[in-house]
Amino acid sequence: MAGAYAGFVNSAVGARLAAQLGLPRPVRLRRYSADAPLVEAPVLVAGLDDAPVAARVRDLLAREDVEVVASPPAGSKVGAVVLDLTAVHGPADLAVVRDVLGPAVKALRPSGRVVLVGADPAEASTVAQAAARRALEGISRSVGKELRAGATANLVLVARGAEGNADATLRFLLSGRAAYVDGQVVRVGAGAPAEPADWALPLAGKVAVVTGAARGIGASIAQVLARDGARVVCVDIPAAGEALARTANRVGGTALQVDVTAPDAGQRILDHATTRHGGLDVVVHNAGITRDKLLANMDEARWASVLDVNLGSILRMNEVLLGENGIRDGGHVVLVSSIAGIAGNRGQVNYAASKAGVIGLVDALSADDDLRARGITVNAVAPGFIETEMTAKVPFATREVGRLLNSLSQGGLPVDVAETIAWFSQDANAGVTGNVVRVCGQSLLGA
Repeated sequence: MAGAYAGFVNSAVGARLAAQLGLPRPVRLRRYSADAPLVEAPVLVAGLDDAPVAARVRDLLAREDVEVVASPPAGSKVGAVVLDLTAVHGPADLAVVRDVLGPAVKALRPSGRVVLVGADPAEASTVAQAAARRALEGISRSVGKELRAGATANLVLVARGAEGNADATLRFLLSGRAAYVDGQVVRVGAGAPAEPADWALPLAGKVAVVTGAARGIGASIAQVLARDGARVVCVDIPAAGEALARTANRVGGTALQVDVTAPDAGQRILDHATTRHGGLDVVVHNAGITRDKLLANMDEARWASVLDVNLGSILRMNEVLLGENGIRDGGHVVLVSSIAGIAGNRGQVNYAASKAGVIGLVDALSADDDLRARGITVNAVAPGFIETEMTAKVPFATREVGRLLNSLSQGGLPVDVAETIAWFSQDANAGVTGNVVRVCGQSLLGA
């Protein structure tokens, strides 16, 4: 964990003082390791009425040799709690949250997981049912703010008839891959998921393009996609050529030097992927810049460059990459937005506009009839405070506060963003489209 505050409250003296004053004490989060189990302790699985998703979770965990319990075991801890509330009919049914989840939270291990499963409020048959289904969002986010020691809480909303499409999402949220995903809502809908032959290599045989891949979050995305089995085309500007080559060599991929704002950028990327790797399955639009200034002092160049790199270039490249000869059917497009596009940020009107526009792209493209017919998913991540070279240059006090303004009381790592993108890129996630997941530790900004 980075930060002077984290170092102090985890020292012998600081820990005692933090306990006395009730100060937040960040802990080292459980992150993915290939040799670690999906969950490191028994999982409590419960539900209301027939609870169809709970039954699938029990089967999923059994295949992973994870013990399933119906109540907190005496004198020991649970690694996660999954509560299936897809059958709620009205507010009275929500009492099961207090009855089951309340005691279970007390038995949750550090870096534990709480996953609530609900149904889509838009598909409710009565007003009372719609209200109760929507209430789960408030419950999950509030629980996330009550948990300690690196534990997280998230909500999965499953469309009618799509219960069988939630497995990859549940795996992700229960695992160490979702270490910095907290207080989020994931919507699972129709689709034709394809379970990988090996869950350790869910992207085996896929070709992925990552823009802005030379360093930072982009380099981490390339590394995780390659770890999960993909062949990666690493794209960045010619000025970053040396760093780009290092990234490509490290992940066993290929490097392509191209400015994403160039009129032919999309065609060059597609030609490279097709010629060198035989096609294209995953597109990650990560390239982006900041040119901060208060709006009253914003010059035309700062405004135009940020909007063009962060938003305009994606629109132009997509004309080719999502065209008839572009990304293969069943492919996945993942865009990188930002918490600034949701909450706004002082001095970043241009950046916030571009990143909110990215969310607009997800809304429009995920609803596009042609893309849906081709089975192409479109989702986005919205990072919060992530420990990068850029945040390392933020003034000390601002940086320390930024790390603490979330439920996990620490900044995230580039790998946290990369893990979420890799999950969106899986064929097992064919029912997940139109989502914007904040990788922010449940940031208080824009909450």
